[in-house]
Amino acid sequence: MAGRLHDEVALVTGSTRGLGREIARLFAEEGARVVVTGRNEQRGGEIVDSITAAGGEALFVPADLGDEEQCEALVEAAGLRFGPLTVLVNNAVTGGRDAGDGPVADVSPWALESILRVNLVAVATLCRLAIPQMLTAGHGSIVNISSRAAELATPRLAAYAASKGGLNALTRSITVDFARQGIRCNTVQPGYILHEVRDADLTDERRQRLEEMHLTRLATATDVAYAALFLASREAEVISGVTLPVDGGSTAARARRMG
Repeated sequence: MAGRLHDEVALVTGSTRGLGREIARLFAEEGARVVVTGRNEQRGGEIVDSITAAGGEALFVPADLGDEEQCEALVEAAGLRFGPLTVLVNNAVTGGRDAGDGPVADVSPWALESILRVNLVAVATLCRLAIPQMLTAGHGSIVNISSRAAELATPRLAAYAASKGGLNALTRSITVDFARQGIRCNTVQPGYILHEVRDADLTDERRQRLEEMHLTRLATATDVAYAALFLASREAEVISGVTLPVDGGSTAARARRMG
């Protein structure tokens, strides 16, 4: 049987690790020709090698998405190698204390601009570049990876929260403008996701505390990847403009313990 993304051409940003890596691998398993991108060429090459070893098709294109020219080169390279893009997953992200985020009164103009440039401006740029290819193909699906911080503010992450709130709004705008032309745009909104680096030394006590913040269980990168797969596939042809939480029910109701 053909995969759920058979004959699709998918670009997944920030796909050399974490959520993006899982999305790229799953999309390739489901038949998509996948363009992997990020700034680490070694990790990018390893992902492509793993996909091709499993019988899939993939291409790595290094890119700093804060640079518009590199965004243009990325989309052009994808089209030249595999044909018109039909799926775009905007997953690349920056933020946190290392990026200069914090309470809005403490965030410098430079930090605010750099975070918004990657998390929001680059997404709009890639959509602007990809949509003409999708129109050529006759259909397209854009999946934006947001965060529950867009709706439930997290202390000391003012710039990140603003960028994700803007991303959710951009999703709706793209839907209004292009849904009748066969291009859908949706958002996956993860909650707390188990992370291979951050949670490498997770204690049993800390894990139990995190589990009790959720109605079901802690989500993993694979859970997010399957949500993105559904929205990217033809199975979701009548779905556009939605925000799909992948958060163990933690934004729907109070769990046993609040974080």
